[in-house]
Amino acid sequence: MAKDVLCEVNSCKYWATGNKCNASSIYVVSHGTQARNSSETDCKTFESKI
Repeated sequence: MAKDVLCEVNSCKYWATGNKCNASSIYVVSHGTQARNSSETDCKTFESKI
């Protein structure tokens, strides 16, 4: 399991100083049946700070 999860989306409520993600778990999905690169995925863990 990853020791640190980095995130640059500072509008997410799980974003922390140093571009760290402080969510207790991360949920990532693909756009199609099989992702071949990062642009074909989305982080479903995102929640807006607002």
